[in-house]
Parts: sequence; C-alpha cells; structure tokens
Amino acid sequence: MKTLRISILMILVGFWPGLILAQAPHQVGGFVLGKHISEYKEFLKMDSMMPMRNRTFIHEVEVAELEGYKSGLIWVGNCADPGRIVRIKLKYIDSSRKFYNELLKRYKKRFGEPSEWRGDPFHIVIAWKWSFVDANNKTISLILQHNTKDEEEKIGNSVKLTIWDLINEEQRCAEQKSADMQKSSRKKERGEKSKSIDWDRLIPQ
Repeated sequence: MKTLRISILMILVGFWPGLILAQAPHQVGGFVLGKHISEYKEFLKMDSMMPMRNRTFIHEVEVAELEGYKSGLIWVGNCADPGRIVRIKLKYIDSSRKFYNELLKRYKKRFGEPSEWRGDPFHIVIAWKWSFVDANNKTISLILQHNTKDEEEKIGNSVKLTIWDLINEEQRCAEQKSADMQKSSRKKERGEKSKSIDWDRLIPQ
C-alpha cells in the first residue's frame, strides 16, 4: 500500500511539476480542513453564514475574535457533506511587509519553496502558492498573500488553505441535485399536461 501511494504521488508530480511532497498542511488558526463546522461554533459568527454568490453549493461564515488574526472566513459545504470545512481564509493582525517577509521565511522553512507565483506583475499584490497531495490523495493549496493597495483583495497579510477535492465534491453534488430536480420537474409537467387535456372537448362526438 505504501509503495502504491508513493507511485501515485510520483504520477501526480508528473502531471503537476509544482506539486510539493512535503507533509500537506490541514489546519491553520485552530481550524481543520474536513472537520465539521459544529466543532468551532464558539470561534465563529454563526449568524453570518450565507451561501456564496458564485458558488451556491458553499456557505461562508465569518470568524469571531481569534488570537493573532484580525478577521477570517470559513467555507463549508452544503450538499455532499453539509457543514464540512473546505477552505480557511484568515487575515493576520499585523499587516506590515516586514511581518509578511518573516512569515514567508517561516513558510519556506516548513514547506519548502512555493510552487507558483500568484501575485500581479507589479507586485501590488504579493502572493505565493504551495500545492500538496495529502496521504488520502486529496489536493490542498496554501496561499500566503501581502496586499496594501488592491481593493479587490484583502488588505494586509492573509493565508488561504483549501482542499479542492472537497469543493469539487460539493459542486458535483449540487449539479447532480439540480439535474435530478429538472428531470423531476419535466416529468411532472408532462404528467400535468396529459391530465389537463379534456379530449371530449377536442374530438367531435
């Protein structure tokens, strides 16, 4: 089994050259990817939970006061496994470039060199991404970002930890439910149409 797992990882590295084989991170700020949101109610503003505009199969909930962080958002699934954490986005209290540089140095020490540059060409947004595959062959991405000007992104220093396989599971579940509902609706419409026709009124007697 161990040999098979290593073989799979090597194949994945062939497909994604930037893939990192260091131990994949699953938690940050005390939150753990894959865990249920109910375990963290005391650290969240549960009344803020709402579906995302472009990803209705994901709910987003705000993080309450958390040591070392100014704010945050947790993504949870609402279809395949409602309440399961699929992404953790946290903003650090210290928004300085100096703090970011120290974070980046420590990130590199723990996870190695990043696999991808995710900032802009002018370095208004500075962002580095690490990509991992964990022991369960789940794809995880880690992004460390510094931003002082771009209002489309979080100002200051932030971290995003995402398990994409779980997000994809939620999307597939939502798409399947939508397809099933449409199929059921069409079947019902056909049934109603056939029942609503009064053939006696349409055929000469």
